[in-house]
Amino acid sequence: MATSIKKVIVDPLSENNPITVQILGICSSLAVTTQVDTAFAMSVGLTLVTAFSNLVISAMRNFIPSKIRIIIELAVVSTLVIVTDQILRAYFFELSRQMSVFVGLIITNCIVMGRLEAFALQNPPGISFLDGIGNGLGYSAILMTVGSIREILGKGSWGGIVLMPQSYMDHGLNGLMVLAPGAFLCLGLIIWIQRTLIKKYETD
Repeated sequence: MATSIKKVIVDPLSENNPITVQILGICSSLAVTTQVDTAFAMSVGLTLVTAFSNLVISAMRNFIPSKIRIIIELAVVSTLVIVTDQILRAYFFELSRQMSVFVGLIITNCIVMGRLEAFALQNPPGISFLDGIGNGLGYSAILMTVGSIREILGKGSWGGIVLMPQSYMDHGLNGLMVLAPGAFLCLGLIIWIQRTLIKKYETD
């Protein structure tokens, strides 16, 4: 069991990362990574939703009719996403406003539904919860990396702390990083570097 626990937590960080290897959750990894704050909030939200939805569905797995399992999964995920969104609105309103509709779109995130279908329905609650944490951490690692690169190069700061001199900002070299092409460029390079390091290549 110890090996299994280590595997479900560690594998998503590298060998089976949901973004760089499975190519899931790409939309949010591009949309909310203009700065570290929003990337962190999305990371925490998705990790909690994935972990607790895994836990609930795994606990109910023996009682869920196969024909309506997707509906039940969506109901569980939707409830958790609504709770997350309301907490953000209540205690972190400005951050919630910056993230716009993307918190709500966790409902449709392929990572969440993918783990429910691939893992939670076949495994006990405890290990399913840890699988959700592991995949959430793997997602978070990439989101925070992209968010850090984009904020530093695009806004000259990290977490609101100014790092770049004003001369850098005045030259307009930062424009690309705050736009969608900058996010694609960062994410593409990260995927290429990681797949090269772990020797993960697409084959025909």
